[in-house]
Amino acid sequence: MELTQPAPALESQPEPKCPVKATIRISISGKKRKEAVIILRDLVEETKLKEGCVSCRIYQDVQEDRWLMLEEIWSSHKPLERHLRSDKFLSVLLVMEMATEGPEVRIEVISHCSGIEAIEKVRVNPERSGEAFAPSLMS
Repeated sequence: MELTQPAPALESQPEPKCPVKATIRISISGKKRKEAVIILRDLVEETKLKEGCVSCRIYQDVQEDRWLMLEEIWSSHKPLERHLRSDKFLSVLLVMEMATEGPEVRIEVISHCSGIEAIEKVRVNPERSGEAFAPSLMS
């Protein structure tokens, strides 16, 4: 009996799972903004429970209060795609139609993240500050 199996063919290996950040920034004024916040708040609470959702938040710009931002972070592109096709996501499209300007939509694949250590590197050792944002080879 063979205890090991041959390595799967390259084509059948799963894609690397990089987190994906989806951001939608929407300009909505007046009474419609209150309605939009209610709709998005409901969406956020449900989205947080979905498989693959890392975080989901809604923000309001403190300098220009007509701007709302929906930020979602997903474990990979597959759960984000399921979310975008869901009936619940139709509520986001409804809010986008309420906008006074065209919405700003960004979907970014996150291949590397830095934290406070990047700030420390830049402040303590300015001549090596470019290394603060480079992926570590030791990871």
